[in-house]
Amino acid sequence: MDEKVSIVLVGSSGYGAFYATQLIKHFESAYIKAVVDVAPEKSAYYQHFIDTNTPIYSSLEAFYKESEADAAIISSPIQFHRQQSIYALEHGSHVLCEKPATGNPEDLAAMAEARDRTGKHLLIGFNWSFSPDVQKLKNDIQNGLFGKPKRGKALVLWPRNLDYYGRSSWAGKAYGPNGEMIFDSVANNATSHFLHHLFYLLGAETNTSAVLNDVTAELYRANPIETFDTCAVRIQTKDDIELLYIASHAVKNQHNPYFEIEFENATLTREADEEGKHFIQVHWNDGQTTQYVDPENDHSPKIALLIDLVNGKRSDEICGIEAASSHVNCIRAMHESVPVIPNFPEDVTAFDEEKKLNWVPGLEETLKECYTKGVLPHELGVSWAKVGVCKTLG
Repeated sequence: MDEKVSIVLVGSSGYGAFYATQLIKHFESAYIKAVVDVAPEKSAYYQHFIDTNTPIYSSLEAFYKESEADAAIISSPIQFHRQQSIYALEHGSHVLCEKPATGNPEDLAAMAEARDRTGKHLLIGFNWSFSPDVQKLKNDIQNGLFGKPKRGKALVLWPRNLDYYGRSSWAGKAYGPNGEMIFDSVANNATSHFLHHLFYLLGAETNTSAVLNDVTAELYRANPIETFDTCAVRIQTKDDIELLYIASHAVKNQHNPYFEIEFENATLTREADEEGKHFIQVHWNDGQTTQYVDPENDHSPKIALLIDLVNGKRSDEICGIEAASSHVNCIRAMHESVPVIPNFPEDVTAFDEEKKLNWVPGLEETLKECYTKGVLPHELGVSWAKVGVCKTLG
């Protein structure tokens, strides 16, 4: 029998509460040895930590000064991911760091070097990538089951109100107080999974994503933030695959993630049945259809993999620094494509006082049309649309 895997949980509120729930209620093979949090009292599990005598520290340095852990799960603000991941690796812990890997592309090499030097594993927590069904789908793509990929696109419309942007000091910020790159936005936080997913499925290896050639972005904001709450982005990969990514928090109605990837022999789409149950449908050119299970059904496989890595039962990271790097590089290129992010004109915006929601009437319909036609808003002739420059990646 394997001993229980000890985990130091860095961040216990926000998405950290998901990890706490999983470790407390669903994983008997692991336990929370300690919590690192500057405001632990905000966690829904604060009383549980007190009742179970779980040590709480204000920093990783304080924890490792007194103790050690088999693994660290890092669910802290973006600007701390590099430093905390490297520190945990250097103190003997495997690491599962929440997405995005970092806000600064220059951090990627340092994080990979620390992983390699310490011989520990570093996972980046993009939920869908760890799904066994996504792994099966990616393997089928790599083996040429659908033929050569031609183009892809994704759409996510998730309303987020002022409470969302007021939940932390770094929400919607481009930089931290010491100049750290954060770039928290609709594409770098809540919907980042689905931008990364386009890249990940098209990666040549299990732990790689598509390599990007250039990025052309349209970025906008309806909220009083430094970054953007709406984006429409055209991306060209080194393999000459065109990708379109459209996402917004400045809408009134929620439309859950949809994506489509067209291959030579088939088209993959995320769809929903009449009961709202999602699945990935394969539309073959000859009219036949097959399905894959939707990866949104279960976000726990990344935790299971971390535990298996600690126990030596697995050695494949599936989604580490290499796989996550395309997303980091894309976010940076988006900001370089549009260095000065415009506000939506006041005459096209509205505020729902009951929901405390800044939104743009008609935006939902415009972005859905963009998705359907495979174009950016400026290509529809929308009055407020401003396209950025084409940014070529090195």
